[in-house]
Amino acid sequence: MPKKTFARLALSLALASASLLLSAQQKTATLTIHANQPLHSVSPTLYGLMTEEINYSYDGGLYAEMVRNRTFRGDWSGILYWYLVENGNALARMQADATTGPSAALPASLRLDVEQADAKNQAGALNVGYWGFALHPDTTYKGSFYAKAAGSDLGPVTVSLVSDDTGKDVATATVSGVGTDWQRHEFTLKTGAIEASAKYHLALTVGHPGTLWLQLVSLFPPTYHNRPNGFRIDLMEKLAAMHPQFLRFPGGNYLEGDRIVDHFDWKKTIGPLVDRPTHPSPWGYPSSDGMGLLEFLEWCEDLHMQPVLAVYAGYSLKGDHVNPGADLEPYVQDALDEIEYVTGGPSTRWGAERIKDGHPAPFQLTYVEIGNEEWFDKSGSYEQRYTQFAKAIRATYHSLQLIATAPVKGQKPDVIDEHYYVRATQNFHDATHYDPPASSSEPRWDGGHYDKAERTGPKVFVGEWATREGAPTPNFGAALGDAAWMTGLERNSDIVIMASYAPLLVRVDPGGMQWETDLIGYNAMKSYGSPAYYAQVLFGSYLGDQVLASKLENAGPKLFYSITRDVAKKGLYLKLVNGSTDALPVSIDIDGAKLASTAKLVSLHANDTQETNSIDDPTRIVPVESTLHDVSASFHHTVPGLSIQVIEFNEQ
Repeated sequence: MPKKTFARLALSLALASASLLLSAQQKTATLTIHANQPLHSVSPTLYGLMTEEINYSYDGGLYAEMVRNRTFRGDWSGILYWYLVENGNALARMQADATTGPSAALPASLRLDVEQADAKNQAGALNVGYWGFALHPDTTYKGSFYAKAAGSDLGPVTVSLVSDDTGKDVATATVSGVGTDWQRHEFTLKTGAIEASAKYHLALTVGHPGTLWLQLVSLFPPTYHNRPNGFRIDLMEKLAAMHPQFLRFPGGNYLEGDRIVDHFDWKKTIGPLVDRPTHPSPWGYPSSDGMGLLEFLEWCEDLHMQPVLAVYAGYSLKGDHVNPGADLEPYVQDALDEIEYVTGGPSTRWGAERIKDGHPAPFQLTYVEIGNEEWFDKSGSYEQRYTQFAKAIRATYHSLQLIATAPVKGQKPDVIDEHYYVRATQNFHDATHYDPPASSSEPRWDGGHYDKAERTGPKVFVGEWATREGAPTPNFGAALGDAAWMTGLERNSDIVIMASYAPLLVRVDPGGMQWETDLIGYNAMKSYGSPAYYAQVLFGSYLGDQVLASKLENAGPKLFYSITRDVAKKGLYLKLVNGSTDALPVSIDIDGAKLASTAKLVSLHANDTQETNSIDDPTRIVPVESTLHDVSASFHHTVPGLSIQVIEFNEQ
């Protein structure tokens, strides 16, 4: 055979082989949807939020306070994040003073001794904020501080926002009337046509010799819904876009603390800020307790979420535990008091306390979680501790649903909290984790699979979960793993009634992160959603009310789906997740519904699993909307490689 003919034959055979291989790789999957056969309701509380004080999520993050270390905590080097100001020929010194403060909760203060100063050469202290003070043009900032002076001749205190680059004031206020007794003083700072930047600091100075004591120096930008002591607007807006239905608070490890004495003691987090003593958090920095119990509840109110109240159950991270019985009883009573603060009326002790704190109406409460990750308790005491809490709570609050955080055999919990931190591959393999078992006495048809989760036990709360790939925030590979997992949660939302990604927030400045792979990143000036965040937005935005009967065949190992109906909107929501790099064709057959000829398609796509968003490239991967035409009861759709899609069908 001539060489050219042989070469052509070899090429033809190679092309034919490649074509057959491609055809095999792109074998069309078949998805059959029975729109007139709802299997069960979708849990209306399926997707929510879980946060804790980690990665500067509260202080330096969601909690909008701009002053870092407003209560003047120090170490061997001095008072942290505060520095002496000596303008011109001014002379002064500053130090921590443990002998005086404005309250029993804050018994210490910063002492400023001014030896020489005048109106043009002032002395005082400056604060550098959380990686700077983020200022915007033509914006009003509201602040306050507690102060006293050694004598009546010290004169006014000048409060200034100062440019790091030029040393010039960009906003100034003068506070008069500082006397010899502790008093709270308020001020307002208004910027003009300045550059939006975080390269500013706050200074408090005086122009006369004397001694000044300061405590609880605070400054807030405009906050979400203009709440005093409130939350950062851009982060709240991102959370609102997720359509969360609940908030699990005050957090996991943050609830427990490293030691028993460090747990979230809610009674020390209510009332005026001057009566909140602050406490250590487990992640290496202290909590200001500016976000106390009432602030968490108001957060629920602002985003129309149900509170999921976690109560301390007597176990802390370093292994300390409280013995069941008499030793545990004060903690049980604390939990009962906390529930009363949340739900009680004016005739109750703690309901009256909430009213005094500024919220007359009680909050609606359905779920109380007892402890956090109690499977780590090596003492084996959780069974008894849970039982003691459960009996006491149920005796007074009959309708509350109780959540256990480890398996218990005695008092059956209403809900069990399960946590999963895995890689994308594991979520691909485990997307059927909660599918019913084939041997169940009450089998449920679910995506063509019968698998593991029995329907006779407690309901499930996936209280913490994430695909841990990418830092500081998830990459697209993580988003794919998350989306595959969420299709399983939706299909099984008869048993999985709540789920919340964790951690939610991360400060992306150097030193701001203690845990990798967090949903939303931010610095002082701006924030961004990761690809996994936008997957959460898609799933929360197109949830539906009913899970429909369906079957997926010939799909391969990396195509995942869920199908729900929104009864009120007369819509079907089909979610498709393709974790493969290849496009996957799907034949979609829908019976039992008359569909409009067009449908909305929302796609989240990347070129590689490592592609991601960042603080400097925040919208590289975002959902894109388009329209599908010629939709019918039977049509073909190709899911691009590395894609998460939602198709919204309209029923006529």
